[in-house]
Amino acid sequence: MTRTPEAIVPHLAAGSDSPRLADALGGQRHIFIRDLVLSCNIGVYRHERDAPQRVRLNIDLAIADDTAGATDRLADTVSYERIVEGARAIVDARHYNLVETLAEALAALCLEDPRVNAARIRVEKLDVFADTGAVGVEIERPRKVSPEN
Repeated sequence: MTRTPEAIVPHLAAGSDSPRLADALGGQRHIFIRDLVLSCNIGVYRHERDAPQRVRLNIDLAIADDTAGATDRLADTVSYERIVEGARAIVDARHYNLVETLAEALAALCLEDPRVNAARIRVEKLDVFADTGAVGVEIERPRKVSPEN
């Protein structure tokens, strides 16, 4: 049976821009990391290459509703500590020209865990313009579905 991304993450079918990925009827749990602010080498302009900039990361994960609520065991759920540590490592690993590239790398990290059905990643540069709170990008990536699923 072939499963579409819409079958895995039902709100994709409706085109919803809902910030929630949790879905009780679809068996989804929502794990999130809010407002992780890191120093990042990012940007295409000369002045951006000369010094790191502050970025704010927001990561939302739709995961298969697991047994962690019943077992109270960390091994039974996606560890947000692992995601935060991985995000720090990705940010520190290299210079990124675009926030889009950083967002894709973070989504790939999150989707390494087979329990993650979708990842929504927001990357914001906080100090680009004096008169804005932030500029950036938000992406949502569903798990790639193989034909045998």
